[in-house]
Amino acid sequence: MIEIDTAAPEFCLPNQDDVEICLRDLKGKWIVLYFYPKDNTPGCTTEACDFSEAAPDFSNLNAIIIGVSADSTAKHRNFIEKKDLSITLLSDESTTMLQDYGVWSLKKNYGKEYMGIVRSTLIINPEGIVKALWKNVKVKGHADEVKEKLELLQKSE
Repeated sequence: MIEIDTAAPEFCLPNQDDVEICLRDLKGKWIVLYFYPKDNTPGCTTEACDFSEAAPDFSNLNAIIIGVSADSTAKHRNFIEKKDLSITLLSDESTTMLQDYGVWSLKKNYGKEYMGIVRSTLIINPEGIVKALWKNVKVKGHADEVKEKLELLQKSE
């Protein structure tokens, strides 16, 4: 996993509309980058809906919210339409970015081991430096917690 006060690893991935989004194109903005296991599952749906609902507040703080999973862009489009989401979702089917960010990890469920995404969130400042990090995120109240941390970080910069 990457550390606070280090440069965020570069990435270029397609969003839900098959438009390539790169970290370098987002310089100058605060980025809330969250990694989640799978579209249209209960926890991931709650998290995406909470971030979508809070998106105007983040926008007022010059921040963009980006979700990343290994789902395809078509699955992302379906998820966004079905849940009326207002956030950007990136598709990392190769898991390259997930590995670069240290969130692609061995998981266990009902005695089975498999590789999967550890639900995590980062705040990246306008210069591309990681300023906050949450691992093994619990979804309830998380979007509010991230917003509060972003406000604190902006006051101290």
